[in-house]
Amino acid sequence: MFSVVTCIRDNHDWRLIIAAVIVCLIGNLASMLLLSRARECDLGQQRNWIMASAFACGVGIWATHFISMLAYDGGFTITYGLGLTALSVVFAICVSWLAILVASEGASDYSFVSGGVLMALGIGSMHLTGMQAIEAQVDIVYNLQATFVALSIGAVLSSLAFLSFKKLTGAKRLLVSAIAMVLAIAAMHFTSMSSIALVPQAGRDVTTTVLEPKTLAAIIMAISTALILVALVGAFLESHLTDLRGLANASMEGLLILREGRIVDANERFQEMSGWQLAELLGTDPASLLMSMDGRATISHQETLLTTRDEREIPVETMARRMVYRGRNCEVLVLRDLTERKRAEKMIEHLAQHDVLTGLPNRSLFDTRIRHALQLAQRKRTQIAVFCLDLDRFKAVNDIFGHAEGDRILCKVSAILQRVAGEGDTVARLGGDEFAIIQTGKQQPDAARRLADLILGGLAAEMDIARDPTAVGASVGIAIYPTDGSSAQELSDNADTALYRAKHAGRSKACFFDAEMDEAVRARRQIEAELRHATTRSQLSVNYQPILDSRTGSITGYEALMRWNRPGHGMSEPEVFISIAEESGVIVQLGEWVLRQACTEAARWPQPLSIAVNVSPVQFMLPNLCERVAAILEETGLAPHRLELEITEAAFVRDRSNVIATLMRLHGLGVRIVMDDFGTGFSSLSNLRALPFDKIKVDRSFTGILEHDAAARSIVRAIIGLGHSLGIQVVTEGVETELQRQIVIEEGCEQLQGLLLGKPDIEPSVKLAARENFLSVHGDGFDRPCNATTITAAE
Repeated sequence: MFSVVTCIRDNHDWRLIIAAVIVCLIGNLASMLLLSRARECDLGQQRNWIMASAFACGVGIWATHFISMLAYDGGFTITYGLGLTALSVVFAICVSWLAILVASEGASDYSFVSGGVLMALGIGSMHLTGMQAIEAQVDIVYNLQATFVALSIGAVLSSLAFLSFKKLTGAKRLLVSAIAMVLAIAAMHFTSMSSIALVPQAGRDVTTTVLEPKTLAAIIMAISTALILVALVGAFLESHLTDLRGLANASMEGLLILREGRIVDANERFQEMSGWQLAELLGTDPASLLMSMDGRATISHQETLLTTRDEREIPVETMARRMVYRGRNCEVLVLRDLTERKRAEKMIEHLAQHDVLTGLPNRSLFDTRIRHALQLAQRKRTQIAVFCLDLDRFKAVNDIFGHAEGDRILCKVSAILQRVAGEGDTVARLGGDEFAIIQTGKQQPDAARRLADLILGGLAAEMDIARDPTAVGASVGIAIYPTDGSSAQELSDNADTALYRAKHAGRSKACFFDAEMDEAVRARRQIEAELRHATTRSQLSVNYQPILDSRTGSITGYEALMRWNRPGHGMSEPEVFISIAEESGVIVQLGEWVLRQACTEAARWPQPLSIAVNVSPVQFMLPNLCERVAAILEETGLAPHRLELEITEAAFVRDRSNVIATLMRLHGLGVRIVMDDFGTGFSSLSNLRALPFDKIKVDRSFTGILEHDAAARSIVRAIIGLGHSLGIQVVTEGVETELQRQIVIEEGCEQLQGLLLGKPDIEPSVKLAARENFLSVHGDGFDRPCNATTITAAE
């Protein structure tokens, strides 16, 4: 170590040594900076950056060596051979490249060691080659041991340089690795220089030195530093331009640079969109590619068509801006491909106007088509037919076989309808199992009749109900413009009314709208529609008719009777709307409402009188009827034995076993079961024997003819006797005259009900009446005659 220091101190110009170290540090900082850039790039770009890094490192090593050699003063003149000097630069650059490549791309965790060893060998080879380029009157004698020590020191320090570059980050990585590499180069150079021996050779010819060492060192330093900086600046400039170009190419929009209305550049995205190569685009007028151009320099938004190289046209949105490009004011045209957006818009529009399952037009598109058809028919004075179709048995098939089978049936029906419909006809699915057809441009009603036959025939041919349990039929209603309506709504309503009549005519039929025949259907459907909202609009009320004990004349309970205050029609009796409610299914909603109202009212009475509520046969189809009754009793707080549910024997016709099971469960709750309208319809003695009936009600039809029909009196006598023999109470309803009352009392009937004994009223709470027998009703301020012998009830 002492000899090295002595060599530097005694045989070198320290100012040139400092210059050599500065050049070496600049070269290695540049090398490490470029190597950092290489690690950010992919494999293809990485090799180029490693080459730039090796160039900076090799030039730095070479410049350090020769400036240091120029700083050496051995007491004699030294010149350098051009060939070996150039070769030393090549060695420095090439071996640096190999060392950096191995250190940065090696698969082993210790690849930095291999890189350090190669770097030491490269520095050593450059040093020895440079020493051989010396032309002086001396021979240079090397110390092999010192040379090996120098190589070892260089390998260790170079390995540390690569290791620090690998492990550290940020500014520390660059600074530590560059300093370690400078130390490696300096240590190897001065260790080697301190160990050589110079043997004078007086007779040797030496080229005369043209420049002084200091001047030559300054030139070498300037040239090498310039080369390093040029490599560094060039590399970073290429990086900057590459990144900007990559950013432009990564854009999802196509970019065109226009100068004086001509294309001077385009990114890869535009070339991909259009199919044109950049060489083909340069100098082209963009108007030849786009259908329309506004040419404004300000920001613009415009949808236009781009003509591709294969002569396709794709929709694009264009935006224009001004910018400085390559030192000139240019216009940037941004083109956004709208193909996917247009496709999505069309799909959304299709989904908005078509049924997802069948692909047929939905109600929205059907309404649009029928309006257009009517406008055309009005101008051309032609006729159109509107069909409304409803599938028969579809609900049963869907419930039994599942929704997947139901969807298959709907698709099959839609295919049949599209096949039999005319080319200009519109077939639509309005929802569920409802379809509609608009038939235009044909002579009516003959064309409509032929199409209806094709529809029914096509369904019958492909769906044999006798052999296929999933087969369905169709009922068809038809309305003709202009005879059956002039507006879309009127035609649709009339076709729907005709469909309603077709379904009630036996199904799988087609009916044309008939104003006279369909008036009753329209009125029935109007009632059905209004009934669905009767409870929410507070149009329903409950009247309570008293039931009296025939012996004492006291009130034993009430029957809850529903009344409907129909807007525009006044108070409607149950006979008007109950059958319609049962047919439409609304009776379930109405029946539950009446039951809750009646139980709530009865729970407020101070005396434990019974309350009778009629239950429709439709309600017995509900699997949870018993649970609903129990819930209402618990909700209102009414004792179950005070509730009487009146049913007719029609309930046993549909599903006798389930009805019996439901009645047994209701009876188990403590609810009393009453057979209503006994003696009419499907009266069966087996029902009285098998079921837990607590009362029998003699139908009012027998009571009304007791006075003049002996057969009716015999029937009433038989029913009362039957009830007594079975231990079942008998109630005679419809008692309207004093003679009727006397007859049924004589026959032994226990309870009576009728207008003679008390009219149905809104408020059942009454005062104890005297001989005047008046029913005082709270809430309306009126007293009504009750005609009962004695009324026992409290407020």
